[in-house]
Amino acid sequence: MSGLWQVLLLSLLPGLGNFIGGLAAEFGPNSPRALNRALHAASGIVIAIVAVELMPEAVAVLDGWWIAAGFAAGAMAYILIDRFVESLQEKDEGTTSSRMWMIYVAVAVDLASDGLMLGSGAALSWGLALTLALGQVLADLPEGYAVIANFRAKGVPRARRIWLSASFILFSVGAALLSYLLLRDAPETVKMLALTFVAGLLTVAAVEEMLGEAHEAEEDSKVSVIAFAGGFVLFTLVSAGIEAVIGAG
Repeated sequence: MSGLWQVLLLSLLPGLGNFIGGLAAEFGPNSPRALNRALHAASGIVIAIVAVELMPEAVAVLDGWWIAAGFAAGAMAYILIDRFVESLQEKDEGTTSSRMWMIYVAVAVDLASDGLMLGSGAALSWGLALTLALGQVLADLPEGYAVIANFRAKGVPRARRIWLSASFILFSVGAALLSYLLLRDAPETVKMLALTFVAGLLTVAAVEEMLGEAHEAEEDSKVSVIAFAGGFVLFTLVSAGIEAVIGAG
């Protein structure tokens, strides 16, 4: 199987995870408490992706100031994207349609960052890309749940909710293919800088977006903390299991 087809298949996973999480909110019971815990678990998974997979790869190759610069650039990119979404809200706020599209833009950007991460990882190794893809599936399940729950609360019709949820797959696939094509023949230093950039973007998104939305949905409890830690532990075990299988292969 060619590299592009492998990237294509792996990049489908985050979007599918988001879609399946949306279906769970669409056809199953949902509550602010469940949303709070799901988003805490997703945040733990994202932090684990950064700490266990992305940063160790970069630390082994880059000098500290390059790592700091790449991480800061990713964090700044998130801030700029967030400001852009907020500016759109200020120009056209108050209607159900405008609020729905603001949510859509935010999630589309998040799925595109997933694709960027997978494409960057695939340019380094397929084992890393597979681990990142599975980790993002775990994180995107509760995010998809949150998106559909939000759409339902704003009165978006069911058919439109499902089509919007399915369309997120396009963003993860497009960003993954683009980043892979740009980075596959790039120097190793450039590839590692791309990983630190994604690490900065994901870290800020987990802390500001996921945890912020979790706190808005429901007040935190001890179970929320357990969910956060459980998400971190779960991804770490998945990562270790994949590395063991690949090493034995």
